Amino acid sequence: MAADSDPELEVFEITDFTTASEWERFVSRVEEVLNDWKLTGTSSGRGATEKGEYTTGTWEEVTQDINFADFKFSITHHFLKQDSKEDAAVESEEDSFPLAMQDLLCTNNDFPPRAHCLVRWFGIRRFVVVSPGTSCEAIVSESKCNLLLSSVSIALANSGCQVPIFVQIQQKWRRMYAGQCQGPGVCTDFEMVHLRKVPSQYNHLSGLLDIFKSKTGCSLSPLPMINIAVRFTYILQDWQQYTWPQQPPDFDALLGGEVGGVEFGKLPFGACEETVSELHLAATWPHLTEGIVVDNDVYSDLDPVQAPHWTARVRTVENPQCLMGDFLTEFFKLCSRKESTDDVLGRAFMDDEGKENGDISSALSKLTEPAATVPISKLSVSNMVHSARKRIRRHRRVDESPLNSDVLNSILLFLFPDAGVEKSSEQTNNAVQVNDAEAGTKEKNSDDFCFLLKSAPSDSLTYRLALCLASVNFYHGGLRAVAHLWQEFVLELRYRWENNFLISGLAGGAPDLRCCLLHQKFQMLNCCIERKRARNEAHKQPGGSQERERGSSRLTRELSPVKSWDSLSDSEEEFYECLSDQGDSDTPPSERGRDGSKMKAEGRMHPFNNATLLNTKEQIYIPVTQEPAPVTEDILEEQSEVLAKLGTSAEGAHLRARMQSASLLSDMESFKAANPGSVLEDFVRWYSPRDYVEEESLDEKGNMTVRGELSARMKIPGNMWVETWETARSTPAHRQRRLFDDTKEAEKVLHYLAVQKPSDLCVHLLPCVLQASISLVTEEEAVEDIPSVKKSLQQTVSQASKILHHHNYDVKKLEECLNQLVAMETVITRSRSLKTKFGLTESDGGEKDKECEDTGELRKFVSCLLEEPEVVVVGGGQGQVGRIIHQLFVNAQTAALLAPADRDAEEKLSEGNGSVPDFPPPTGREFLLRMCVPRPAPYSKALPQRLFCVLLRDEFRLAGAFSSDTSFF
Repeated sequence: MAADSDPELEVFEITDFTTASEWERFVSRVEEVLNDWKLTGTSSGRGATEKGEYTTGTWEEVTQDINFADFKFSITHHFLKQDSKEDAAVESEEDSFPLAMQDLLCTNNDFPPRAHCLVRWFGIRRFVVVSPGTSCEAIVSESKCNLLLSSVSIALANSGCQVPIFVQIQQKWRRMYAGQCQGPGVCTDFEMVHLRKVPSQYNHLSGLLDIFKSKTGCSLSPLPMINIAVRFTYILQDWQQYTWPQQPPDFDALLGGEVGGVEFGKLPFGACEETVSELHLAATWPHLTEGIVVDNDVYSDLDPVQAPHWTARVRTVENPQCLMGDFLTEFFKLCSRKESTDDVLGRAFMDDEGKENGDISSALSKLTEPAATVPISKLSVSNMVHSARKRIRRHRRVDESPLNSDVLNSILLFLFPDAGVEKSSEQTNNAVQVNDAEAGTKEKNSDDFCFLLKSAPSDSLTYRLALCLASVNFYHGGLRAVAHLWQEFVLELRYRWENNFLISGLAGGAPDLRCCLLHQKFQMLNCCIERKRARNEAHKQPGGSQERERGSSRLTRELSPVKSWDSLSDSEEEFYECLSDQGDSDTPPSERGRDGSKMKAEGRMHPFNNATLLNTKEQIYIPVTQEPAPVTEDILEEQSEVLAKLGTSAEGAHLRARMQSASLLSDMESFKAANPGSVLEDFVRWYSPRDYVEEESLDEKGNMTVRGELSARMKIPGNMWVETWETARSTPAHRQRRLFDDTKEAEKVLHYLAVQKPSDLCVHLLPCVLQASISLVTEEEAVEDIPSVKKSLQQTVSQASKILHHHNYDVKKLEECLNQLVAMETVITRSRSLKTKFGLTESDGGEKDKECEDTGELRKFVSCLLEEPEVVVVGGGQGQVGRIIHQLFVNAQTAALLAPADRDAEEKLSEGNGSVPDFPPPTGREFLLRMCVPRPAPYSKALPQRLFCVLLRDEFRLAGAFSSDTSFF
């Protein structure tokens, strides 16, 4: 007996010889997915959702793929994200209904504007959908539908899941679903009917009530109250008396006839078509009962004017054509072009230009080794350029030019306004100084985005050039016109360099490294011109007064036939160099002492703090020194690379220090010339006071004296300062070799500009075009006051700033920024259109503010139409906004029914035999019927029943959720 009761001996070995079918595997797989998503057991959540939570809340979804044999399905869990703490705080009872059944009766989220279709039809917050895969055929046969639905029912029962599961059947465009939800002792079946046409007996509320009553099969008397919610949707498509608010073109302007066209230097703005196509008005009756409303085939109480709740939405045109967007798109396309200027303009067009470059290069060699038969003056660079340019003018035909001469001259006058009138040198100088001063002021006040985007000031030549190129590209010939304008622009810059005329529209001083590289190159060329002018003024070259009387621009010279190109170039000396071989002073070197006592001081500015020389006790003077050489960011990178290649060895470090001490040597020579008899200690006291240490001490007589000496680093053997001081000569700044060779640097800049491809040029100027677009959108947004545009604008500026501050940034990364700006332009244009339609134009907005205090409410409503999917009309049809919308529909109805051609209708209405309805027939009608009755037997538990009805012109849909008691039936 003991052996028989031993549990170790009671072992039964069961072998299952059955094979699981594909259907059983499918059911098991559905159960596994429900377990993975933790949807088994009692559903948790708040008892009722808040008002409008389906619209303002966040909907999420999770998807997995499953197979039924070789047929692929996609199972997706849709749910409204809610606070998990509140969900956990609610303790569900065993006999409580599932959340889905509770949601059937909730009235807080009827007719949500943006949600899944099942959410709108059944009002549920959480559900699972099983649908065929993307490449699989639809489930059409009834047997397959029943098999799939039974599989879902078994999976729900086995897993204890209380989340409803739907199966998508029929073609996907029909949006047909069948589903089920199971709970403790209850079950809800989700059914659907979809027809092409509305049956006549169900074309009104009374017929739909009959369907609902018969489906529930309730035999109670009296029948429980049926809660009814009705929503009628009216569409306004004909905007009478309101036109597109785009500014008409200025036919007198240069760009006459172009819609939205403006003068050079500004970007156009606005849409070329109406951006708002329809206004949808939804009149809702949220709480009705069968006894208080009549709607049948003869009469209806559902008048939209009397509806207690109005909501509105607008339907916009997708991707409308916008002016600024087209400008940006076409300009951005140029950045990806590969053609050079030769390829764009043609070889024949550029042959003489190539000869010009050859003449320039040959001029440089001929200047060093000139032939005896050719005068030196004829071998200058300017003469070579002018002679080549004359050949270009002679061989180029007018019809070959991509740009019309009038357009080209107008653009050049806009870019170089000082070239409009021939001026004297004093007038030119004053104009340039005033222009530069104004430019500096505007840079500080108005260029908020200049340094963020690494572009150029909004009043600079670079900025104007970018906008002109964008305009020429869009209006006047595209790529060829851009290449032509750029060629003429470079020729104008060379003319100004050769004739010592400053370039207007550029701030004075060294190149600003916070701006784009092209702007730095223009500033560098201006620095070269300034240095050249200052040197010529100092030496007072003969013929200078005649040169100053010439026109300040190549454009002015071409318009005036008095002088030829040769007359401009014969008297010029292009390669003037400081005379380093002249004597340093009037005293011959052989007569100078070692202490320099006989040397004559030169190049003094003013005394230095009453300090005296240590040896001679004479006053120390601050010398006139050479200004440091201006550099652009590409030159700085080249210098850094050269210095880095020297390595870290002692020899490399010494050579690196010698290369960096050119400015120090020049300053030492200037100091020696201004302070004869000075020593290194005197120079250090002025140049680097921290390296001269002074100490107080007592002398032999007991008096306090101050003694100084060089710092420790200055006493290191082989110190660069000591070596440089020993090699420095006493030479004033005006006789030193130039630290900054303006001739060489100017030619380098001009060559850099001449070899730029149109695509490279557009990449350089893209930040300026982007800045202009952002500034324009900012101005327009300030007028319209659209929060979403303001937020998007900040994000775009931040994103563009990060991209543009990289040296070699990827142009394609800016495409997203441009697309965002185009989207902002579209939103602003829509706002203007809506404000015009609702009578909120800027011209009379101030008067309306005084006349009506509700104008702010109207402005808020128009703004919300752009921001939100659906906007509540305060006061319904009786409020201020409602009356305006009502009048819009009345105007449209009057125009549609009383057209001038419809004489018969007009006479008929005038006789009083008819009237024009205020609203057209509703485009869509939605009825929502709810009640709670026992089903299937009178003694069953009272459960929620729901029927959602959609009646359109070509569609009839019934979506019903009918609950049954599975315990007492």
